Amino acid sequence: MNTIRVLIVEDDAKIADLHRRFTERVEGCEVVGIATGLEDARDMVEALEPDLILLDLYFPEGTGMDLLHTIRAKKMETDIILITAAREVEPLKEALRGGVFDYIIKPVITERFNNCLIKFRNYRARLSGCETIEQHEVDSLLHPANANSHKPVHNDLPKGIDSLTLGKVRRLFKDLPHTTGLSAEDAAERMGASRSTARRYLEYLVFVNFVYADVVYGSVGRPERKYFRA
Repeated sequence: MNTIRVLIVEDDAKIADLHRRFTERVEGCEVVGIATGLEDARDMVEALEPDLILLDLYFPEGTGMDLLHTIRAKKMETDIILITAAREVEPLKEALRGGVFDYIIKPVITERFNNCLIKFRNYRARLSGCETIEQHEVDSLLHPANANSHKPVHNDLPKGIDSLTLGKVRRLFKDLPHTTGLSAEDAAERMGASRSTARRYLEYLVFVNFVYADVVYGSVGRPERKYFRA
């Protein structure tokens, strides 16, 4: 699993430190910097190229929207979660138009914060393992509630997927920690099947959100597609 590099942009030092501690409790997330002003934030975004920014809305010198628009104009591969005490609708509408990943209202509830970062982590992991994407995968990313309601059930499995074999593959992940992944070759060896068969079942489990796929680089630098329990 690739570490998510997080930049916190917050002018209140105590709140920034609180968000840092919340972030570092989420597995797979690392705080690479804290900026207390927009000018520092712009410099740190350029230098650090974070995967994610936890962005406050109001600063003495302007708003977080200024930074958001700058990042979007430069087409940087950085996602943004806006964290603000503002309860007006207009900032939310502008943030959504600017493509924020999420919008959290202060004071931050720990569970809401954690769930947001976990959701982002899974989102990044699923996209990083894909070169092409199908409609059902788009639906599961953008509309998870609706996508889940359309998951295939075991008595309506697609061609080439057997319920008994599927249960065997699912059990491979039962006792695995979330940070340990299986390659198609690993799964094939454990279930006594061919690599192509194992991959077919693993990809089906990606479809139903039981696992997600990520590209892992081994010691010799060769990329390998591995599957992790979602």
